[in-house]
Amino acid sequence: MTRFLPGILAMAAIVVASNILVQFTVATWLTWGAFTYPLAFLVTDVMNRVYGAQAARRVVLAGFVTGVAWSLIAAGLEATTLRIAIASGTAFLVAQMVDVQVFDSLRGGRWWRAPLVSTLIGSALDTVLFFGIAFSGLLPADINTGWATETVPLLGHGPLNPLWVSLALADWLVKLCLALLALVPFRIIVRNLLGRGAES
Repeated sequence: MTRFLPGILAMAAIVVASNILVQFTVATWLTWGAFTYPLAFLVTDVMNRVYGAQAARRVVLAGFVTGVAWSLIAAGLEATTLRIAIASGTAFLVAQMVDVQVFDSLRGGRWWRAPLVSTLIGSALDTVLFFGIAFSGLLPADINTGWATETVPLLGHGPLNPLWVSLALADWLVKLCLALLALVPFRIIVRNLLGRGAES
C-alpha cells in the first residue's frame, strides 16, 4: 500500500486544490479548477500503467473520499450546495472508474492510446455528469444553482442556451487540450518509474 501513497497523495491534493480553485474565475466561462482537475486523470493513468487497474481504483477511491470530505466541509461553510456536492462526487467516481476500465482494456496497444482514449472518454463523461446533475433543468433548481439556467449566447457568440451549457463546453474543451498535453508527463513519469527500456 505504501508504494501507492504518492498516487494517493497526488490525487488528494488535486481534488482539494480543484475544489478550492473552482471558486475563482480565470475567464468568462472558466475557473482555475478547470485547469487542475484534469490532472486527476493523469494520476489515475500513471497508477494504472505502473501498478495496474486495482491500484488505480484504490487511488480513485482515495480521491473520492477526499472529495466527499471536502464537500462536507464546504457545505458547512456554505461554499457549496448538496446538489453540487452530489454532482461532483458522482462525476468524479464514475468518470475515473470508467477511465480505469478503458485504460486497462487498451493496455496492450501503443503507449499513448490507453491514456489518451481513456482520458477523453472519462473527461467527456465527467463533464456531462457534473453539469447535468449540478445545473440542468432535469432536476429542480435551487437558489444556489438557478443562475446557471439563465439563457445566454453559447460561449458569448453562438445560439441561445442555458449558461451552464457554455460553462460545460468551455470546461470540456480545456479537458481535451490537457488530455493531449498530459501525454508528455505521462510518458516521462512512466518511463522513470518502470525504467527507461520498459514498454509503456
